[in-house]
Amino acid sequence: MPKKMPRDCQTPRHHSKRKRGLLLPLPPLPPPPLPPSAAPSSSSLPSLFFFPTQRCHPSLFKKCAQEIRQIHCKQDYFAVVEKNGSVIIFDQGDEHQGHPRKPRHVNLRKNTRVDCVDTEATHMLILSLEGKLSEHSVSTTTKSEIRLLEDLGNKPIVQIACGDHHSMALSKGGELFTWGKNSHGQLGVGSQITFTKMPQLVKDLQGIPVAQIAAGGAHCLVLSLSGAVYSWGKNSFGQLGLGYTKDVAFPEYITALEHKKTVFVSCGGEHSAVLSKDGLVCTFGAGGHGQLGHNSTRNELTPRLVAELFGAQVSQIACGRWHTLVYVSSLGKIYGFGSREEGQLGNGDKSSQLIPLPLKLPLNEENGRKHNQENGTSGNGIKIIAGGNQSIVLFLKEKDPYINLNGIAVVNNEKLDKWISCSEAQQWEHVKKNIRLIFSSVACVNGSFLEKRDKHFGTSHKISGVDVSEVLIFYEKIKKKPRVFQQVIKETEKLLKSLPSSSLSPEALRVYLIMPVLLRGQDDQSNQLLGLLAEAILRLQHKDLQVLESLWSNLETPFFKDLVNLYQRLCRINLSHLTIQAKTFKELTYGPRVEMTSRVLQILYQVNCKAGFKVQENNFYVPEMKEIWQQDWCIDAFLNEDEFGRLVASKSTEMMILQKLTKYPCIFDMKDKIKAYRVACQWVHLSRPTHPFVLHVRREHLVNDTLQTLRIRVPTMYGEPLKVKFHGEPGIDGGGLSREFFRIITKELCEPKAQIFRRFERSSLIWFPSQVSGHQDIFHLIGILSGMALFNFHKVPFPFPLALYKKMLDTPPTLEDLKELSPTEGSNLQKVLDEEYDDILEQMMLDFTVMKKEGESIVTVELKENGANIPITKHNRKEYVDAYVNYTFNESVKKPFKDFMDGFLRGCPANGWRIFLSTELQAVFCGHTKYDWQLLEKVTQPGRHVAAQLAGHTFPVPCSFFEFMVHE
Repeated sequence: MPKKMPRDCQTPRHHSKRKRGLLLPLPPLPPPPLPPSAAPSSSSLPSLFFFPTQRCHPSLFKKCAQEIRQIHCKQDYFAVVEKNGSVIIFDQGDEHQGHPRKPRHVNLRKNTRVDCVDTEATHMLILSLEGKLSEHSVSTTTKSEIRLLEDLGNKPIVQIACGDHHSMALSKGGELFTWGKNSHGQLGVGSQITFTKMPQLVKDLQGIPVAQIAAGGAHCLVLSLSGAVYSWGKNSFGQLGLGYTKDVAFPEYITALEHKKTVFVSCGGEHSAVLSKDGLVCTFGAGGHGQLGHNSTRNELTPRLVAELFGAQVSQIACGRWHTLVYVSSLGKIYGFGSREEGQLGNGDKSSQLIPLPLKLPLNEENGRKHNQENGTSGNGIKIIAGGNQSIVLFLKEKDPYINLNGIAVVNNEKLDKWISCSEAQQWEHVKKNIRLIFSSVACVNGSFLEKRDKHFGTSHKISGVDVSEVLIFYEKIKKKPRVFQQVIKETEKLLKSLPSSSLSPEALRVYLIMPVLLRGQDDQSNQLLGLLAEAILRLQHKDLQVLESLWSNLETPFFKDLVNLYQRLCRINLSHLTIQAKTFKELTYGPRVEMTSRVLQILYQVNCKAGFKVQENNFYVPEMKEIWQQDWCIDAFLNEDEFGRLVASKSTEMMILQKLTKYPCIFDMKDKIKAYRVACQWVHLSRPTHPFVLHVRREHLVNDTLQTLRIRVPTMYGEPLKVKFHGEPGIDGGGLSREFFRIITKELCEPKAQIFRRFERSSLIWFPSQVSGHQDIFHLIGILSGMALFNFHKVPFPFPLALYKKMLDTPPTLEDLKELSPTEGSNLQKVLDEEYDDILEQMMLDFTVMKKEGESIVTVELKENGANIPITKHNRKEYVDAYVNYTFNESVKKPFKDFMDGFLRGCPANGWRIFLSTELQAVFCGHTKYDWQLLEKVTQPGRHVAAQLAGHTFPVPCSFFEFMVHE
C-alpha cells in the first residue's frame, strides 16, 4: 500500500475507521431482506441483488444470473436482456401501494436476437447481435412503437448509450452517431439544431479510435483506445471535467486526465467518473449528494482522485443519477457513495453518503475471493450496474460480455492469420469485407498496430502510440499474398482521398505514420498513393501539421529515413519527368505533383534539422536537379546582365519553375544552391537596373566613413553592385578591393576597443550585447554591411556562433549552440541535465533566474514568472535549461538582433540566401578553411592573382569565394 497520498487528493476529513486514503474492513453487516427465492444457501451466493429491494418484482429473483445477458436500469424502470435474446421491461409499480414492478416482454422483429439495450426517458435502444439498431417506446400508456434506425445504413453498431433525451451509437467502423435533444449541445455537432431524429455523425471525433461511449443526463463522455477522454454537452456542475461550467457543443479533450491510463468512463445524471488501468477512480461534476466521494457536497470542475479509494485497485465503476458504485475485486467488496434517499445504496438511512462505504451484501473479503477463484474470473464474474436511483449486482459463473465491451474493428495477429490462410471463396468474401471495414476507416487504422506493454497510453504530440515495426511485419506478410495485399491497397486508396484536414488528438494522426510503411513498394501504384498521401499531409491545418512533424521527429531513425527515402524517390521521379519533357518538347509544365512531393520532402528536411540531423543531408538531395541546370534552356549562373536579360525574356516559364523549386532547398546540393543564389541576385539586378554604388572611404577612418555614408544614403534597398574606392589610391575595384574592404572593416568592428560586441574569451566568439552602447543604429548598419557583402558575393568573417545563422533562418538555437559560444555555461547546464541525484541538484541552489550585467552592476532576471521562488528539480530542469538558452540567444538580445536583421534584409534584397542551411550560410558568410586549389587554378587567370589576394594583396580577380569553396 502506498504510504503517501497524491497531491490531488484533498479530502479534508476521513471516516474515523479509515486511515488516510486506504480502505479498511468494517464490522460485518446484516444482509438486506430478500425474497425467499433469492436467499443464499449455505453452499452458494445469491446471483442477483437489487436496491431498493421493495421495488423489484419477485419474478426477477427467480431468474438465474446465468440466464441474463445484460441488465440496464434508468429512471423508474429497468430492462433485462436474456441469453436467448429476448427483452423484458420491468415497469414502474405503484410505490404508494407498495406494489412491485411488473414484467413486460418487448415485441421484437422476427428472428431478432438482442445483444444489448440502453434506455432514455421515453425510448429504448435495442441492438441486435447482427449490429442492427432499433428504437422502442417504453411508455405503458401507448402502443409500443418500433423504429429501425435505417439512417445508419449498413453500418454495424457495436456500442450504444442513452442520456435523458439523447442517444449515441458507435459503429464497428469507428464512427460515432448521436440524435435526440440538443438543448445543451449534447449531440456534439454544434448548437444549430435543437432536436433531430436522424443520427448525426460527430465529425470532430473522426479518426480517433473509440474504445467506449457513455451518456449522462445531458452530457457525453468518449474514451479512446489509448486512454484519452473527450466530453461535451451540459456542464452546469463541471461534469465535463474541463475546469469551467459553460456548456460545450463539440467534443473537448479533458487535459486533466492526460497520462492517467483511463480504461473506463461512466456518466451519472450530472456527474462523471473515470477508472484508470491502475485501479484509481476520479470523479467530477455535481457533488450535492456526495456522489463524488470526496467527503463533501462540493462540485468539482476537474477530475479529482477519490482519496478513500486510493490503493484499493478498483476494477469497476458505475454511476447512477445521484450515486456511484465501485467494485474492488481484491477485497471482494462493492462500495457506494452518494444519495441514499430511495434506498439505492441498500440501507434505511436517507442521508447522503459522502465517502465510499461497503454495500450491505452477504459478501465479505473471504467468500468474495472464493467466488472469484471458483469461477476463474478474478472478479470479472461480478457486474455492478447503477442507473436512475437503483443499483444492481450480478454474480456470474462466466465472463460478462459487458465488462469487456465490443469495440471497433482493428488489425490483430488473429485476423491477419485468417486473411493469409484463407483459401475458400466464401471465406475470401468475408475477408474482403473485413479488410474493407478496417482500411476504409481512419479510426480503425489508427486503432491498429498499437505499442505493446501499455506504451500507447502515453500518446501525445511526441509519442505516436504506433509500433511501426508491427506495421512493417504486417506489410511483409501481406506482400507475400498478392490477393490480400491488393485488397488492402484498394481500400487504402479510398481512405487517402477522404482523410480529414483537422484532428482533435495525435491519435487521429497515426495514419500518417502507418500508410508510408504500407506504400513502400516501388511500383507506379505505390507512387500514386504516396502522392495522395502528400496531398492529405498538405491539407492538414497548421496546428495538426505541427503535431505530425513532432511525431515524425520522434520516429526511430531507420523508419524516419525510410520515410525520407520514399519522398526523395518520388521527387526524383517527378523531376525526371521535367527533364524528359524539356528534352522532348523543349518546354516545361510545372505540375502539382512536383510541387507537392518537393514540399513534403522540405517539411521532412526541416523536421530532420530540428531533430538534430537524424538523417544525413545527402538523403534529401535530388540528383535530377543537376540535369535541370544542364539543360540548354537553363540559366547560366555566370552570364553578364545583357545575356541574362535576353535569357529571361525568352525563357520566362523556365525561370519561374526554377524560382519555385528554390522554395525547397533540401533538393539542392551546395553547388546547386550557390548557382541558384547567384541567379536570384542577377534577377534583382535585372529588375532594378542602376549604376554601381561606389563607396568612398579613407583607410585611416574606414569604419567612421563607412557608417556615415550608410547613414546619409538611407536607401530602401541596396540592389546595386558595390564598388569600393580607397581615398588617394589609384586602384579600380574589380572585386579585390571590395573583399579587402570587408575583411578590414569586419576586423575593426570586432576589436574589443570598439565596444560593440560581447566577446567570449574561451571560444573567441562574439554575440550581441543585451544593452547597446554608443550609436543606437550600429547593429542596423552592421546588418546592412553584412547584407551588401552577401549580395555582392563577398565574405564578412564576423566570429559569430552558428546560433546567429540559425536565428536568421528561424531555427531555434539549442544547448549545443550555447556550448559553442560559452563552453563553461554550456557544460554547467549539461551537468544539471545529467545529474542523477536530487540532493545534489538541491545543493546547487538553482532557480529560474539568470544573472545579467547592466553597466557596472549585476542584476537578477527571472526566466519565468516568480522564477526566483521556483527551485530546479529533476522534473523542471529541462524547462530551466531551455529557458536559459532562450534568454541568452533570444530574450536578452531582441533589439540588437532585430536591428541587425532589418539592416541585413535591406542590404541583401535577394531573398535567395534562405536556400542555405545554417551551416552553409555560415560558410557563405565566413568562408571555408579548405579550398579546392585545382578548381581555383581553372577559374582564375592567372591563379597567382587569387593566391596573392588571399595573402592580403589587392588584385582585380574575376571570381569569388563562391567558385572555389570545397563543399562536402
